[in-house]
Amino acid sequence: MEKIELTICLGSSCFSRGNKTTLRIIDDFLKEHNLKQHVHFRGNHCFGMCEDGPILKINDQVLKQVNGERAVKALKAHFKID
Repeated sequence: MEKIELTICLGSSCFSRGNKTTLRIIDDFLKEHNLKQHVHFRGNHCFGMCEDGPILKINDQVLKQVNGERAVKALKAHFKID
């Protein structure tokens, strides 16, 4: 399995709008499904899309107005988990 780049915005706008919680949800999801070794998960300070935040990127795919549920749904689709 190819390692994916997972980047969550930790800029003040995205962080205060929920990415603090989403960060923990994603980390728990990766641990639960033994995917940590397949993901380079990191924070970034700003994608310049504050009005569309919170922002999460999976490789080059930008997810706007993301929350924990949308992040998990996108990860399940990416990794083909039911």
